[in-house]
Amino acid sequence: MPIRLHNSLTRRIEPFVPLDPQRVTMYVCGPTVYHYIHIGNARPAVVFDLLVRLLRREYPRVVYARNITDVDDKINAAAQAAGVPIASITDRYAAAYREDIARLGVAAPDVEPCATGHIKPIVAMCEKLIASGHAYAAAGHVLFDVARFPDYGRLSGRSVDEMIAGARVEVAPYKRNPADFVLWKPSAPELPGWDSPWGRGRPGWHIECSAMAEAHLGETIDIHAGGIDLQFPHHENEIAQSTCAHDGRIFARCWLHNGMLTLDGRKMSKSLGNTLVLHELLEKHPPEVLRFLLLKAHYRQPLDWSEAAVQQARATLDGWYGVLRDLADTDAPAIADADPLWTDGNHAGLARLYAALCDDLNTPEALVAMANLVGHARWSVPATIEHRRAAKAQLLAAGRLMGFLQQDPEAWFKQTVPGSSLDAAHIESLIAQRDSARAARDFARADAVRAELAALGVAIEDGPQGTRWKVAAP
Repeated sequence: MPIRLHNSLTRRIEPFVPLDPQRVTMYVCGPTVYHYIHIGNARPAVVFDLLVRLLRREYPRVVYARNITDVDDKINAAAQAAGVPIASITDRYAAAYREDIARLGVAAPDVEPCATGHIKPIVAMCEKLIASGHAYAAAGHVLFDVARFPDYGRLSGRSVDEMIAGARVEVAPYKRNPADFVLWKPSAPELPGWDSPWGRGRPGWHIECSAMAEAHLGETIDIHAGGIDLQFPHHENEIAQSTCAHDGRIFARCWLHNGMLTLDGRKMSKSLGNTLVLHELLEKHPPEVLRFLLLKAHYRQPLDWSEAAVQQARATLDGWYGVLRDLADTDAPAIADADPLWTDGNHAGLARLYAALCDDLNTPEALVAMANLVGHARWSVPATIEHRRAAKAQLLAAGRLMGFLQQDPEAWFKQTVPGSSLDAAHIESLIAQRDSARAARDFARADAVRAELAALGVAIEDGPQGTRWKVAAP
């Protein structure tokens, strides 16, 4: 099925046509690893993980690169404050990043380049830009000459004057133009640095991604993606330096940007002190709940985060897992990626979900389609075994693509917050006591046991298959 994506460069939804259908290339800007990431940083990882899943179904080979920025002024400050080399900071938080987003169901990229591993290509790109007249050396710095690139500002839709006013650019005496940006800068003895033709120094942020993308994906890539906050200046600068370093060739054919997160309607930012750290959220909520929230809104739109939204997501997933639990005795055949059910208009369930994702990753519509599959599976419980098997198979296939329903239903309902002291054997003993009390028509005792379970944070459900329990949502 054709994939259509909104290209930030042209500002319209376009059919996705890769340069080489046998090798689709995609680059996503990853984290600067000086601390745990906040939940907003997790949105591009989750959204573009879903896009990669979609691309892999349509093309025989997808090369997905997501970088690690492991040299940066914030990293330097953290290392100096701790009295350790920068690698002590970057290794720790890069590992934490990988672990945390893996819990969200995000697969590892094919390539994970680090800036410090690409100093030679960065220096080589700087030299090439100087040789072509698009950059210049001054006072130990190498700067890109914005005036030499007439298309500067096309991605963000801003004039150079607007960009200077809005970017808080450094006005330095060694700059020809206030908008000129740093490709290489000198390092004091206490800072990390590498030898270069301009003295000991370190790369600027923007040149790192250009060099890493070229090294692993080529001079022209199919998709470049990241948060809308990176559109300017980071992505604008990447286009300028890469286009000029590659003799005018297109750097990225399609640009994708996800919207920002707000918290209870307010901008989420470190300066406001209202960021939510992913590592801490994962200690409080099931990872699938967080993934659900990150995919609930269309990726290009802002996403508001609230405790009410988290609880609603948990309730929705409880309902979905409840259906799977009711179908626990039903074997379901696996539906292959190439199965006609994904695109057959006569079977609206999976086909509707897949069509929504192919339409610029329309996850709100895909979640509606998934809810319909859940409803169909729920109504199949009293139906024939063939209906139950088919309904369960489609639900599991949709979950596999979207990254949901990845646990055993009983394990889902009995998962606890890390550090909780819930004792499953004790809970089962209490439920057995309640069952005995009900059988003896001692309803006062039965109600007392229910209250005791509730006090432990356990909810129980009585049904045809007996009494089931689950950890109540906080």
